[in-house]
Amino acid sequence: QLQLVESGGGLVQPGGSLRLSCVASSGFFLGGYAMGWFRQAPGKEPEGVSCISDSGKFTNYQHSVKGRFTISRDNAKNTVYLQIDNLKPEDTAVYYCVASVVLASCTPGEFPSWGQGIQVTVSS
Repeated sequence: QLQLVESGGGLVQPGGSLRLSCVASSGFFLGGYAMGWFRQAPGKEPEGVSCISDSGKFTNYQHSVKGRFTISRDNAKNTVYLQIDNLKPEDTAVYYCVASVVLASCTPGEFPSWGQGIQVTVSS
């Protein structure tokens, strides 16, 4: 079973940056999967932040993060990244790495594989 492990979260001041990473469990090649980053803030439903096709050719972003978040992947390293710049307090959430065999839409229901999540807290 595909397992995803996130890293790189933490506490950062507004305006700061973080880079989240996601690696797959041994034996799985992430290059065969569309990948994404979702987040869930306290008391809210999970929302799609950004998704990327298996080749990396296609990406999309939630409107509120465009220009600040960058999704990328290095299939040779079996890793997907989310570079987060100019962080805002409203970005505080648990961030999940997700995977799917196909990229239909960047919505929670389309991604069956989820990591355990990593906390990102933006506060001064």
